[in-house]
Amino acid sequence: MLTFINILVALVALLHIGFLTLEMFLWEKPAGRRAFHTTAEFAKQSRTLAMNQGLYNGFLAAGLIWGFFAGDAVKVFFLICVVIAGIFGAFTVSKRIFYIQALPATIALALMFIF
Repeated sequence: MLTFINILVALVALLHIGFLTLEMFLWEKPAGRRAFHTTAEFAKQSRTLAMNQGLYNGFLAAGLIWGFFAGDAVKVFFLICVVIAGIFGAFTVSKRIFYIQALPATIALALMFIF
């Protein structure tokens, strides 16, 4: 079960590396605009905000990866951060964020406490 939990944590980290890539490098490209349902004009105007958000997602991924070396307490902390960010995003931007961001982290977190 520990292997499965670590795979879930790695998946959450990979998701956040993907978010970083979309927000920092692909925001104005068709793939980024498709992922976030934005127009070219909005993407251009909000580019720096998206890059900042991408950096934060990178920090979440880095923290989860660090957790593989530093221990479960670090993984738990960063999973909680991801869950809170996902819930906030669901309330303020789109409910879809809960399912994409918060739910995988919630499952990984719950399994860590159960096993």
